[in-house]
Amino acid sequence: MQNKKNILLTGTAGFIGSNFVPYFLEKYPDYTLINLDLLTYAGDLENLSECEDNKNYRFIKGDICNRELVEFIFTEYDIQGVIHFAAESHVDNSIKNPGVFIQTNVTGTFTLIDVAYKHWMDKPFHYKSRYNEKQNNAAISRPRFHHISTDEVYGTLNETDLFTEETPYAPNSPYSASKASSDMIVRSYQETYGLNTVITNCSNNYGPKQHDEKLIPTIIRKALAGENIPIYGDGKNIRDWLYVLDHCKGIDIVYHTGKEGNVYNIGGRNERTNLQIVDTICTILDEKVPPQNVIASATKQSINSYKDLITYVQDRAGHDRRYAIDATKLETKLGWKADETFDTGIVKTIEWYLDKYKIR
Repeated sequence: MQNKKNILLTGTAGFIGSNFVPYFLEKYPDYTLINLDLLTYAGDLENLSECEDNKNYRFIKGDICNRELVEFIFTEYDIQGVIHFAAESHVDNSIKNPGVFIQTNVTGTFTLIDVAYKHWMDKPFHYKSRYNEKQNNAAISRPRFHHISTDEVYGTLNETDLFTEETPYAPNSPYSASKASSDMIVRSYQETYGLNTVITNCSNNYGPKQHDEKLIPTIIRKALAGENIPIYGDGKNIRDWLYVLDHCKGIDIVYHTGKEGNVYNIGGRNERTNLQIVDTICTILDEKVPPQNVIASATKQSINSYKDLITYVQDRAGHDRRYAIDATKLETKLGWKADETFDTGIVKTIEWYLDKYKIR
């Protein structure tokens, strides 16, 4: 049985966090989860509607950059752990407006971790006595700051290598640069102050509740509307796809049993080109929602397959060619394993979106 703890979660009205909260609430009934979220365009409380009446869940609307608010939350709820999801994450948006990404991802992370340090510790490498007691020999005896990051901090890969925890950082977009910066801030608080931290870097997530702007929801939404499905460049950019609930389980394991000061990469071992992704989705949609009555908005002609809607558009600036994660450390050291293959996860994902769009 877990000891009663108040844990601060940030940004969990967004995609990954809103899958994590109900999973975590059910698994750890002795935790109270405090969700701090600004509810930007990417956050929606509807994503957490099933948690609203849970006595162990609290929602606070606010900005992680607001130090006074963050200090109030730590004091009011005596926060004993942080799992930090909040981030601006859409690469295209970071190219158009990089300042927002620096503010949220860098300044916000600094604010959170600095408040955590001052709340939990009275000097470097010295936790306050009430936060430094063994709790039934649990793996975590002191409050922990868990930072959720991305494989994009590593840059782009050749055709054969994989990202490991030792891969040098080489971020190529304002988004990935802001996340790399936040990772370095977290690392510095571990090394300089002795704060108990872990970092997880994940590959591309997919699944229920993802924002419509992302690749897989865009493909599904555009196809069902008979609109052109835009694919950047030649469509051969490769990503490693991770089902969101598998990511949530990985975060859980690392938060509770990961070694202090360590980085763990979470990947699904599901490399796919964007063309393979769109082909798979269209094939499944052709079967589940046959397009016999769909008229392509661009041509005003009926289509035989949703694949007829695939359209190539100008490539994204600085578009990384390939990402792929080697999750061996997480698998061997902590016993995590992805439950979903892409073939099983994408069917669950499409079913969820068909329900969302009320199409059957």
